[in-house]
Amino acid sequence: VQLQASGGGLVQAGGSLRLSCAASGRDFSRYAMGWFRQAPGKEREFVAAIRTSGGSTHYADSVKGRFTISRDNAESTVYLQMNSLKPEDTAVYYCAVDVFLAHMTAGINIDYWGKGTQVTVSS
Repeated sequence: VQLQASGGGLVQAGGSLRLSCAASGRDFSRYAMGWFRQAPGKEREFVAAIRTSGGSTHYADSVKGRFTISRDNAESTVYLQMNSLKPEDTAVYYCAVDVFLAHMTAGINIDYWGKGTQVTVSS
């Protein structure tokens, strides 16, 4: 199983980035997919998650209205569109998959983690 995240980079405040995470190694169409982030000196935190069918999404309060999560089951890929970025969004972003959406939103017992991608927002 491999989760390959991409799309991170350096952007000015107010700008946008789109993260992608391609999953391989098994059929992930029945898994919830999501994103977490970890800023320097802070614990990893939940950002967003999406159900298997893509019909239900969940967001951390800090990103609601600015970030949008989506998925393409045919490509086993999850996306995170990040708009109106703020310096406090600076972090390493990790994608994750789990059978249970509740694990994703709680950030516990996650089945699979991807390697992170750095997002840096300058003021």
